[in-house]
Amino acid sequence: MTEPIVQLQHVTRRFGPQIAVDEVELALRPGECVGLVGHNGAGKTTIIKLVLGLLRPSAGRVMVLGQDPAAGAGARARRELGYLPENVALYPALTGAETLRFYARLKRVDPADNAALLARVGLLEAAKRRVATYSKGMRQRLGLAQALLGRPQALLLDEPTSGLDPASRQSFYGLLREVRRAGAAVLLSSHALAELDSVVDRVVILNRGRKTADGDIQQLRRLAGIRPRIRVQLLADVPPCSRSRFVGWQERPGGVLEIECTEPEIVDRLRTMPETAQAVEVVRPTLDDLYARFSHHDEIAV
Repeated sequence: MTEPIVQLQHVTRRFGPQIAVDEVELALRPGECVGLVGHNGAGKTTIIKLVLGLLRPSAGRVMVLGQDPAAGAGARARRELGYLPENVALYPALTGAETLRFYARLKRVDPADNAALLARVGLLEAAKRRVATYSKGMRQRLGLAQALLGRPQALLLDEPTSGLDPASRQSFYGLLREVRRAGAAVLLSSHALAELDSVVDRVVILNRGRKTADGDIQQLRRLAGIRPRIRVQLLADVPPCSRSRFVGWQERPGGVLEIECTEPEIVDRLRTMPETAQAVEVVRPTLDDLYARFSHHDEIAV
């Protein structure tokens, strides 16, 4: 297994008497995309700031490429991080191209690739316009461009699709796939759980600063103990004798029958489905369902 780019070891962060992050362990490896999920105040942004070196842990260790990002010697490691905050603050009087040139100088990155980077995020045609004329989605894409400067080894993205329309979101996730294929790791904090389901390799769920779950979607489904459901829409005027074949099924409005089952049972039930079934749907637990379950747990599930 490859060495982590980012690693948190038993990290706790306190703000006075308040514990924002409580004994969290987390590893982020090359090419991996990890979703960071939790309610407001769960500790997501605090973890990102700890990785960036903007905060020091009260206990435990934060390592980026083997260095403490908050230490003076961690400057090289910090330059290997790209960060997109939830609320992008950009100087409105600058153009998009000038903004990216400014950040390139801050990061000590050659600005020669800036035009190509603006093209990647769909802003090349607007590069000479002032940021004050940009929509929120355009500002978000410009923020993503600055996060990608210098081809960082890890991207830290806090609600990165905020303000993006559906087409721009698809383009954004396509760009993430390219970045990951090049070997970069991605830590993605988001409330848009439905989007994360098909994007991330692993999901880390936080509740009141503690990690309550860490695993891929299949692992979390098993740990949560939420079984899939089969829904059947019956044909109209189904005789009672045919309904008797659905013993144990729950009846829902509109002539729909539903039953919970295990994954192995799904195939058997579909194979023996009566001809009176007009439509059949298999409903597996979503990330929203898993979050609802684990957000009420205090145990750490790995």
